[in-house]
Amino acid sequence: MSASTEDKTPRTVGDTPKGGSVLGFYAAKGSPRPPRIARGEGVYLWDEGGHRFLDATAGAVVANIGHGNPRVLAAMQEQAARVTFAYPRFFESEQSIELADRVCALAGEGFDRAFFVSGGSEANESAIKLARQYAVVTGQPKRAKVISRNPSYHGSTLGALAVTGDAHTQSIYGPMVREMPKVSAPLSYRIPDGHTAESHALACADELETTIVREGADTVLAFIMEPIGGLSTGAAVAPAVYFERVRSICDRHGVLLIYDEIMSGAGRTGAFLAAHHWAGARPDFVTLAKGLAAGYTPLGALLVPDRIVDAVAGSGGFVHGHTYFTNPLSCAVANAVLGEVIEQDLVRRARDMGELLMARLREVAARSPIVGDVRGKGLFTAIEIVADKATKRQLPASFNAPARLTEHGLKHGIALYNRRANLGAFGDFQMITPPLTITPAEIDELADLLERSLRGLADEIAAKGLATAA
Repeated sequence: MSASTEDKTPRTVGDTPKGGSVLGFYAAKGSPRPPRIARGEGVYLWDEGGHRFLDATAGAVVANIGHGNPRVLAAMQEQAARVTFAYPRFFESEQSIELADRVCALAGEGFDRAFFVSGGSEANESAIKLARQYAVVTGQPKRAKVISRNPSYHGSTLGALAVTGDAHTQSIYGPMVREMPKVSAPLSYRIPDGHTAESHALACADELETTIVREGADTVLAFIMEPIGGLSTGAAVAPAVYFERVRSICDRHGVLLIYDEIMSGAGRTGAFLAAHHWAGARPDFVTLAKGLAAGYTPLGALLVPDRIVDAVAGSGGFVHGHTYFTNPLSCAVANAVLGEVIEQDLVRRARDMGELLMARLREVAARSPIVGDVRGKGLFTAIEIVADKATKRQLPASFNAPARLTEHGLKHGIALYNRRANLGAFGDFQMITPPLTITPAEIDELADLLERSLRGLADEIAAKGLATAA
């Protein structure tokens, strides 16, 4: 049925006898369904009713170059006309080689080889498995523990979930995976009494060393972390001394350091890798996804040094792979995306527009009774929603403030992605991560629409007696 003749009865989850919306896996029958997408262009999305939404989070922090880029669409069509699939163990792909050369060049020293997969979870799985196989083939078979941070998020596959710091997720899937050690993440808003941001971050780094020693250094394989937190910490950025100390600790104990840059990589923070902000603390492995292909195709990547790959390949090869790894169509699309990143100088733009966005968000926060903090780097920013700014008191977990803000946002023409980590135990974060192509005028519009949405949320919070609106 076409949009013009379709029944205008509001759509709800479970309103079809079979098939229907995937939201049937996430929401109870009878729950309202979101607007149905019709098209996208630049930083905007339109539903089938013609309503326009500013994509303030680039979808799920994905659409880095905006929607409907004609050059990328043309590259997609051109490659599809040539070949869409060829298994990489049988055939090389010009596009995959070109993409590997380009990504490794952008990543810089120490990142010599690229392994392409279908997304972030697969990239982190690949990193963990490559690290383990490297340990085995180099005579370190006891190294099998991967330390990570709490809170953190590294993907939805079971291996990635084993290193994810989320108590709610662990309560469901924990019995199915081997529990891995966790250390505290250096949060920047609620700092323990007696600490500064720097001293707290250093204490978190020292906790890593204590944990390595307690577990037995010869049993610890790697430490994986998000250099700038995603949804688990709401774009928290630790002081530089944290990264330097972590690098030193890993070196001292022979532990591989993995940066999960699924969200922060591909230029979003004002550098191609967030790792580039701390040149003296480079990781051994980096994982990328999301902005690497910018939503035009599913793609992730693992970047590693020669010494790791050569040892594994020389022992008989990597015992790991996926059907669609190094897919020529996806690699062609990602090549076109990176071409746009380079030609439009979007890494620099993320830095410059990030400064403007941060200034506007701080103005919004100053006027809002419920925005307690603004943080981030480049166009990778977040706000934290609170019940009381003076005390930093959180709203009840049952209220789910980010989801409520999304609902208010849709009414005002702004699309806000939210995924609640740890059921809000560490705070209610709203990522603000627009496409890197955003203009100053569009940043102004984003801030205005966000402020209207926050005002509606503040009124709802006050009406429920959860806080007092200013």
